[in-house]
Amino acid sequence: MAFTAKDVMALREKTGAGMMDCKKALTDADGDMEKAGELLRERGIAKAEKKASRIAAEGIVLGYVEGKTGVLVEINCESDFVANGPKFHDLTLAVAKHIAAKQPATVEELLSQDFTGEPGKTVETFIKEQVAVIGEKISVRRFVVRNSEGYQTTYIHLGGKLGVLLDVACSEATDAVKETAHDITLQIAFTKPAYLTEADVPAEKIEKEKEILKEQAINAGKKPEIAEKMVMGGIKKFYQENCLLDQAFIKDDKKTIASLLKAAGSDMSVNGFDFFVMGEGLEKKQEDLSEEVAKQVEAMKK
Repeated sequence: MAFTAKDVMALREKTGAGMMDCKKALTDADGDMEKAGELLRERGIAKAEKKASRIAAEGIVLGYVEGKTGVLVEINCESDFVANGPKFHDLTLAVAKHIAAKQPATVEELLSQDFTGEPGKTVETFIKEQVAVIGEKISVRRFVVRNSEGYQTTYIHLGGKLGVLLDVACSEATDAVKETAHDITLQIAFTKPAYLTEADVPAEKIEKEKEILKEQAINAGKKPEIAEKMVMGGIKKFYQENCLLDQAFIKDDKKTIASLLKAAGSDMSVNGFDFFVMGEGLEKKQEDLSEEVAKQVEAMKK
């Protein structure tokens, strides 16, 4: 039995499944709408879509390096219990490997790609199938990809609550280079620098900081010449706190990250870095304990 694009749309509206999933189900069902709906439910796809309105604010950040490619990805779920489980970790690693291989530019592009782990299905279909198995909403929130001729390494803190991807330039990845790179990933995780160098700070950001510092000095009753010195001192402190290379090393505050790099090898430098804090900025599910207890009590009366 033939089917049209309108049939695909009708099945999508009925089940909430993706367009490609609906088209495949209709093909497999020979155009039979009811049978196609059953196939989607059997495959866990329609069931997965019903979870789409839930809040997925837990999850993990995972780092993966393969050859010259480094990946940092955050995938969210609904509970810590699932986030800490091996199935969710395996899913996240499989997606990270796919990202390294295919290097999509956006989450949307990633989801539409043919999944490298299981040919014949998209990444989106793979994730929906895992939703049916795991039982929670799962969503890819963000990722970054770095390609480098240098040395890349990752650091994951507290089982995925924070992740760092570091790319350093070096002629050879010696033990000293690797140790220094690891120390720098710890530095980034601890201090969360916004910039690599002073040159990376936007001019408007510095001007804004100067205005704030000057206003503080004036409000404190300082003379103009003293206020100017305070502003310059404040900007220097801003660089030291927010620029990675200017920061004091967390293991030895007599050293800066710039001097640490120099000690590791004259040709070692930082190309760039990324870090994700899991769930940062996401809406969290609010639990009202008293309300939940009241609901349970009412349920027991019935």
